[in-house]
Amino acid sequence: MGKQLEHITPQLQQFIAQQKIYFVGTAAATGNVNVSPKGTDSFRVIDRNTIVWLNLTGSGNETAAHLLKNNRMTIMFCAFEGKPMILRLYGTAEMYHKRDQQFNDYNKLFPDNLGSRQIIKMHVDMVQTSCGFAVPFMDYKEERTTLNDWATKQGTEKIEAYWKNKNTKSIDGFDTNIIAD
Repeated sequence: MGKQLEHITPQLQQFIAQQKIYFVGTAAATGNVNVSPKGTDSFRVIDRNTIVWLNLTGSGNETAAHLLKNNRMTIMFCAFEGKPMILRLYGTAEMYHKRDQQFNDYNKLFPDNLGSRQIIKMHVDMVQTSCGFAVPFMDYKEERTTLNDWATKQGTEKIEAYWKNKNTKSIDGFDTNIIAD
């Protein structure tokens, strides 16, 4: 059944590369817990204990707000095809914005996307696998292009205006730091 490991193995890295969706969980000390689904080509394993993922513009910015309050993060992958498995990565994360050099360094790992909002880098403290026997089989059809199409149509100026209007506070009223002071 389940195993706890100290790092991401080559086999688990291969499993991660095959997944089309993952889920990110964060929470501040108070307020709501957030679980966000993530897709597109937005996840990279840097080494056995380091991952980065590209956070795209969305209707909220809960992950960013939570990381400023509490840098704990859990990332979960589920096998919807093939052999059943659930993979969780536990650790602490830091966030980089377009104004940070680290954002530009890591952003090169991903396809260009005008909606790129933050890069999240996570140090993985623990890796856990579990059976996934109750996870249903689901067929992957294709990527949705809606978000990327929207970002392209908006352009940089309108996206930054959107961030200012929709992404500066969490649903609990916490700052997200998306706009530099």
